[in-house]
Amino acid sequence: MTKCQVSGTRKLSLLRIYLLKRRNRLDVEMDMKSYDLGNLSILVLEKHLLVRKLLSDVFSEFGFATTFSTSDPVVAYDFFRNMTTDIILLDWTPDLDGLKFLRQVRNAPDSPNPFVPAVVTSANTDLNFISTDRDDGMTEFLAKPVTARSIYRRICNLIENPRPFIRVGQFFGPDRRRRSASSVGEDRRQLMAAE
Repeated sequence: MTKCQVSGTRKLSLLRIYLLKRRNRLDVEMDMKSYDLGNLSILVLEKHLLVRKLLSDVFSEFGFATTFSTSDPVVAYDFFRNMTTDIILLDWTPDLDGLKFLRQVRNAPDSPNPFVPAVVTSANTDLNFISTDRDDGMTEFLAKPVTARSIYRRICNLIENPRPFIRVGQFFGPDRRRRSASSVGEDRRQLMAAE
């Protein structure tokens, strides 16, 4: 092992201990409902190995039955096609195009569940970028750096506020509008039912 690998392993171990100590405190501090996530599986598409390991630990602490993580969109889609996936958490960086993967999940003919909730994470919080994510079918956006609390909030929001799916022109995905507003004229959206 190199000095860098030992240092990274030590940091990971210290973070695990910290997460375990914080678990009880997080349960008390979080002003959100507590959900049994024991029957859910999550797919994590993330570029950085250390972040993938940390997210896997966080999801394990939340009680997820299965966490599959990879940095390869092809491997991620293969897992998605062959295993039940309840939530996708995907990264977008210049080196990992999670949005291409998301478009495949939403629009590919062999996609087993185009209605799956997808949370995009990125350090890029530019409004144009987030709008692009939204237009590609993301359900939620989470700015990096993420915390266990911010991830849990997004999961709670997915559970408590499911969004209907619509098809308008070339767009297919969750309704992009969060507020209900009275429309002027005919509503052209077609609501899609999840199977």
